[in-house]
Amino acid sequence: MAAKEVIINGADLSIEQVHEVARGRAIVKLSPESLAAIKANREVIERKVKAGVAVYGVTTGIGEFARIQISPEQGMELQKRIVYSHAAAVGKIIPEEDCRAAMLLRANCLSKGYSGVRPVLVETLIAMLNKGVHPVVYQKGSLGTSGDLSPLSMIAEVVMGEGRAFFGGKMMSGKEAMKAAGIEPITLSFKEGLGIINGTQAFTGVGALALYDAHMLAKNAIIAAGMTVDVVSSSVTCFDDRVHKIRNHRGQQVVAENIRRLISGSETIPGNKGKVQDAYSLRCIPQIMGPSLDALQYCTKEHLDEINGVSDNPLFFTEQDEYLAAGNFHGQPVAMAQDFLAIAIAEFADLAERHTNRMMNPVLSGLPDFLVEGKGLNSGLMVAQYSQAALVSENKMLAHPGVVDNVSVSADQEDHVCMGSLTAMKLTECVRNTEICVAIQLMSAAQALDFRRPLKGGKGTEAAFAVIRKKLTKLVDDRPLYPDIEIVTELVRSGEIVAAAEAAVGEIKL
Repeated sequence: MAAKEVIINGADLSIEQVHEVARGRAIVKLSPESLAAIKANREVIERKVKAGVAVYGVTTGIGEFARIQISPEQGMELQKRIVYSHAAAVGKIIPEEDCRAAMLLRANCLSKGYSGVRPVLVETLIAMLNKGVHPVVYQKGSLGTSGDLSPLSMIAEVVMGEGRAFFGGKMMSGKEAMKAAGIEPITLSFKEGLGIINGTQAFTGVGALALYDAHMLAKNAIIAAGMTVDVVSSSVTCFDDRVHKIRNHRGQQVVAENIRRLISGSETIPGNKGKVQDAYSLRCIPQIMGPSLDALQYCTKEHLDEINGVSDNPLFFTEQDEYLAAGNFHGQPVAMAQDFLAIAIAEFADLAERHTNRMMNPVLSGLPDFLVEGKGLNSGLMVAQYSQAALVSENKMLAHPGVVDNVSVSADQEDHVCMGSLTAMKLTECVRNTEICVAIQLMSAAQALDFRRPLKGGKGTEAAFAVIRKKLTKLVDDRPLYPDIEIVTELVRSGEIVAAAEAAVGEIKL
């Protein structure tokens, strides 16, 4: 089967395509229109340099040293020194997929033709992606403003044939990796050191992958909520479409409609005729989960705007033959969106833990204690909820906003930063934690449905149950729970539960 192709032009790169390139090794190509735009834009900077115009980071120093003009010859040397001086990241090596996402996004940004770089720079980044040269990049050190300077500088080192990189599963020098891949390193020219590093692509790339996973997670969370409603015989009047239409909120209406379809045909719910209304965690599922769906839409838009926008400085405008120094490297829009999304995702975990608690408690659910027979000898799923509680508590810290922090750097020249690298790390960890919380809810709901037999759950519930039971047998006597949790977490991440539920009831809308 031929590998997928993703053609970049700086205008329409999607979250799905970032996933395909970063994780699926899709082949990247530069559009002819972008190649022409890059060439034309490069001519602007060359004319400026020849005319002796003071251009930030080209014929002047950078940061606080922008006041110092340098010669064209020094300007060439400056680009290399910019990369050296800014390669100051620390911490763990980032995952391969995060590195690939950053390289793709930077190539896409440069392909718009406003950065003044040569086509060979963009073509080299694309060749590294297609041939699997992955620079060693450390996770921490970026402030998300003036771009992801430190991590992107580590990518730039390898473009120059320096630094370190992975190739063929082995770490080696950047020079060796490029040679093994048959890629010629380049000598950076005017603006090209800044051209690689002066953008938000490292933390935006991490956020794009987290967003991809968050869409799948949201669907799993809605399915898990529907299963819980089903197995605890909840009242369903709270999901009536009339209730949600008069509240106006889009996400709330979408969640209610999804739940109605998931529990359609349930034989367990009619057994709860005497209950007028349920606790908030059940009765208010649409009101709780709906805002998270709305946040997901907003955060997706902010990332797509950034992915297909120009994050760089200085900028060169081909038609006007003009150069402007500004602040498009500032990552505030993306960092703020990532903080917001972490809050939205954490709420899925909060609700998952509360639903699991209700299923575990016989007074609340009418099911056996901790969803197991032989109480006293067996503890059942009791301690799986402990893990949920621990992760929910951790998510509370991860949901604290990072963007509101500020530390002035560069002799107060860069006196407001967004801490985007931190917001991306927090978001990713929050998604991973919440996937586990939802997995525990799903395995608990499957166990609960076993105790409702011979009654059947709704169409969506039964479809999800079948997928879980294909990989995980009913808990009869106590056994180690961590393998069970890992199995269902992988089902959540892979999308198998979602695929089965959607085959039964139609698309889970977000």
